[in-house]
Amino acid sequence: MPKLATPLNDIQVKNAKAKAKDYRLADGGGLYLLVNKDGAKYWRMDYRLNDRRNTLAFGKYPEIALAKARDQRKAARDLINEGTDPAEARDLKKQLDTDTYASTFEKIARQWHTTQLSKWSASTAKDTISRLEKDIFPEIGKLPVSKITHLQMIAALRKIEGRGAGEIALRMKAACARVFSYANQHGIENKNPASDLKDVLKHVKTKHFATITPDELPAFLAAIRENNARLYLPTKIAIRLMLLIFVRSAELRTTPWSEINLETGEWVIPWQRMKRGKLVVNPDTTDHHVCLSRQGLKLLRELHQYTGGNKYLFPNQRDHEKPMTGDAIRMALNRMGYEGKMTTHGFRALAMTTLKEKLGYRHETVDRQLAHAQKDKIASAYDRAQFIEERKKMMQHWADYTDGLLSSPNVIPFRAA
Repeated sequence: MPKLATPLNDIQVKNAKAKAKDYRLADGGGLYLLVNKDGAKYWRMDYRLNDRRNTLAFGKYPEIALAKARDQRKAARDLINEGTDPAEARDLKKQLDTDTYASTFEKIARQWHTTQLSKWSASTAKDTISRLEKDIFPEIGKLPVSKITHLQMIAALRKIEGRGAGEIALRMKAACARVFSYANQHGIENKNPASDLKDVLKHVKTKHFATITPDELPAFLAAIRENNARLYLPTKIAIRLMLLIFVRSAELRTTPWSEINLETGEWVIPWQRMKRGKLVVNPDTTDHHVCLSRQGLKLLRELHQYTGGNKYLFPNQRDHEKPMTGDAIRMALNRMGYEGKMTTHGFRALAMTTLKEKLGYRHETVDRQLAHAQKDKIASAYDRAQFIEERKKMMQHWADYTDGLLSSPNVIPFRAA
């Protein structure tokens, strides 16, 4: 039977001096203090498992005191009794710790962002990474994904909210939740501290684009007429076309003359230029028929005398190879006195409301003219084609209605069959 070692005490460990050769002071259970000939002292533990001998290093004395070394011996013995090699368990823990701290939030977020590029538009991709770089990475970007707490996540989001950007805070919460989920799906376990923050951030009211009411339309039309001298002619025509055809501002500004037949009055916007046609996933491949009224066609013919030699209906005043900027119409509306009261998108809301409430057109007809996405994807192309004739009739009625408002506000509503 092997001789049992007498446990060491703190005085023995402290007073152990260097000798000509390295030597050991045993504490029992395989633990010993290795005293080198240079005087350095190290804790070691010898053990046997599966007929193999091995040695564990617990650290240097006095950084590791006797009591701490015994704690580590006990933990190692518990593993051995379970049939686990403590050396292998130690190496695995080191690897896991290395992987954990290598998997920072910023690193995982950038990987996630890269996987989304094929699904997003260029603007969405740019905006998302810019927001992460500005608001999230400085706060939690260097932390391991698995170590980030709810409080750390909340602090980062409330910092955004604190500067009055509540909507951005909500967007970043959603983006961060997707990053944590992405990490989980790739074996980097975490509690996804952004996913359940339902009552932490303030509720953000949805802001609608400013628009005038149907009852304010006569005054608006008068304002266009009265500002003739102060408005650049193509810009004035752009405003009147926005009112008459209510396509999206970007679609109007970037329209090339090649899409319009001034002889037949046909204007078809290819699906690639439409908002939903630009979607990376499941784009809507239906061309949009604008359905011009007589008044709209007359405006285009007038405009052609000024810009017909250019690529675009509304060329940029500084560089005719580029289209009009997005601010041109907005600034013109501001000069007319409608700052904060009317926006370029407001023309669409105004038309939707007036056509339904004042002129009695059904929602489906107006919706097709606005090129809104249809819930029934299979029938969407068929529906838009079906409503062409009704939309042509509606657009002419709308143009006549707006003309009539300048001379008389009492226009008799038309009820579509």
